[in-house]
Amino acid sequence: MEKYFEEIQKNVTKLYIVAEEARKKKFDPADHVEIPLASNMAERVEGLISAISPQIKNSGIVKRIQELEAQYGAQDWRVALQIALEVAQERFCKFKDKKEAMEVGIRVGFAYVTVGVVASPLEGFVELRLHKRKDGKEYFALRYSGPIRSAGGTGASVSVLIADHVRKKMGYDVYDPTEEEIQRIITELEDYHEKVTNLQYYPSEEETYYLVKHLPVQIDGDGSEKYEVSNYKDLPRIETNIIRNGVCLVIAECLAQKAQKVNAQIQRWGKDFDMGHWSFLEEFLAVQKKNKAKETVKEGKEELIKPDYTYIKDLVAGRPVLSHPLRTGGFRLRYGRCRNTGLSADGLHPATMKALNDFIAIGTQLKTERPGKGTTTYVCDQIEGPIVKIKNGSVLLLDTEEKAKKYVKEIEEIIF
Repeated sequence: MEKYFEEIQKNVTKLYIVAEEARKKKFDPADHVEIPLASNMAERVEGLISAISPQIKNSGIVKRIQELEAQYGAQDWRVALQIALEVAQERFCKFKDKKEAMEVGIRVGFAYVTVGVVASPLEGFVELRLHKRKDGKEYFALRYSGPIRSAGGTGASVSVLIADHVRKKMGYDVYDPTEEEIQRIITELEDYHEKVTNLQYYPSEEETYYLVKHLPVQIDGDGSEKYEVSNYKDLPRIETNIIRNGVCLVIAECLAQKAQKVNAQIQRWGKDFDMGHWSFLEEFLAVQKKNKAKETVKEGKEELIKPDYTYIKDLVAGRPVLSHPLRTGGFRLRYGRCRNTGLSADGLHPATMKALNDFIAIGTQLKTERPGKGTTTYVCDQIEGPIVKIKNGSVLLLDTEEKAKKYVKEIEEIIF
């Protein structure tokens, strides 16, 4: 195995030498190979951000990340918060001004939580701006754009935490949203969801209001769509009337959707990192629970779960509905994992696929009621197949693909 990796390293080094020589002939825009080699995650982080901030290269960031990992553990968010702050404080290298130092610090922390493999820290988080509060003090406005998607909901949410940590430690004030600015975000989310594309998670008006009102930083961005927002235009602290996809994604699919995950971390170490003000997420989660009707409701002595209509609410015409929320006879979920379903796909019995006239194949995407989000389907013959009623009135459990093939043309109704 060692020999194998040595061989790869030797050949890659050889190719880099050839590429460097070719670049020196000045036929390319740059006279050197811009893609740095990285042997571990800390080096990837440094290499990625050095693409736009070359002064951080070989500045000691890699060694410091490894020290922080030894203290907190690999991939701990606290490593990202601490390294971001230290870069912002110019402990490793100097920047042209304080704003650039803080911006690069946020990018380094963000690159750490996204393991240095996606473009979000460079292109999803576009810029840090300093705006004035009503009392004249400065606050952070974080500008995001569409490529923030590649960070995933959790990663993008952590980028807001990182920026807020840098803000607080560097002595900047909290964002003071006006009523119009809050309503602008609510309207913008609705317009984006209705006119541009369905949000994977579309928070209610009450959720959005509470979240934007309590966020210590402003979520901002450039206009990205062909539509203007339908109301609350020409606001002094929002420079465009065009719908901003970065803002919609970070508010809805990141902070609102991942609030529970973020809150769990804040509960663990928030006070140690002076992030206790993020405890507002507790109340936000209560608002969210109330609005999404996922809470239990008592009927007599029984406690029943309410149906969740989120997955079916914005159905596109022509898409088949296999089951309504919590309807008897729909899919039943059995927890477990096959090798072929990986971490987040769902298995269907091959007989179920046959009973559905082969409409669902391997790799078909489905939206499910619980757990949320979407899923991709694979086969698993260790779970239950469908129970069907055939034309002669008999009720059968189709527990093998062969049995399903035999009766598929006789099926009158899928009971379960």
